[in-house]
Amino acid sequence: MLACLGEAPPQEPALDHHRHDDTLEATVLALASTDGDALAKAAVEGYPEREDVVDWTERVLRLVLFQRDANALRSELPDLADWLRRILASLSLPAGVDADAVVARFFERLPAVRALLAEDVEAAFDGDPAARSYAEIAAAYPSVSAVATYRVAHELHRIGVPLVPRIASEYAHARTGIDIHPGARIGRRFFIDHGTGVVIGETCEIGDRVMLYQGVTLGAIAPRHGQMLRGVKRHPTIEDDVTIYAGATILGGETVIGRGSVIGGNVWLTHSVPACSKVQVEPPRLQVQRDGCCEEQAEQLHWDI
Repeated sequence: MLACLGEAPPQEPALDHHRHDDTLEATVLALASTDGDALAKAAVEGYPEREDVVDWTERVLRLVLFQRDANALRSELPDLADWLRRILASLSLPAGVDADAVVARFFERLPAVRALLAEDVEAAFDGDPAARSYAEIAAAYPSVSAVATYRVAHELHRIGVPLVPRIASEYAHARTGIDIHPGARIGRRFFIDHGTGVVIGETCEIGDRVMLYQGVTLGAIAPRHGQMLRGVKRHPTIEDDVTIYAGATILGGETVIGRGSVIGGNVWLTHSVPACSKVQVEPPRLQVQRDGCCEEQAEQLHWDI
């Protein structure tokens, strides 16, 4: 308004370079603080570059899922082993965990990981009528990518490697929308159809030939202070040959879903069910009205489904 009346706008104060330098130095000291807050403790514990772990994981998955040339494998596996050693060097490994032993044990387990993934792909092919080929499943299905990442991360978790398994699994979570903790125990021929929104917690145990649909949560009933339950089984046990449909939520470490059971969509369970159970939500009552609809329009609303 003053400018419109011909008056000059107020002048900004001149920059005080000394004050600016003091402010920057104060910011540097605050960011470099080692006063013992959570971020300072994380720095002391040590962590690798996230991108380094992600790139290493992707390369391992590419070899396990797609590489069948023996000469290429002979060339690449030693590089991957050295790469894993460098990642481990940035961590504070638990007492008794030796980096060279970790590398040797992990690569010894890769053939078993491949065998499990081959069965997972076969289970997807058998369970999904939309699947046209094994190649389509291996290359395109987000659930296969998430489960493959889980199986690699789980091996590192079992050996006692900190942080790396979690970075790998959370990368898969971000890419696919499927959240599988590397500590979960999952059996053979595991298939998640569609997959978005699936959550499988750390202490979950899943048997063989289990099939989940999108939005399934296998979670915990936790108090406000979650650290009270660290190391305690908090997530359900799913026995062999169980199918769990979309949106079902199953909670609690004492909850067991008996073998051969079928859990319907949107079911909420916090207690066990025996083998061969069928659990479903009672269907709601729907009211359909056709008020003000002429015969001609009504015909357009009729479909044979």
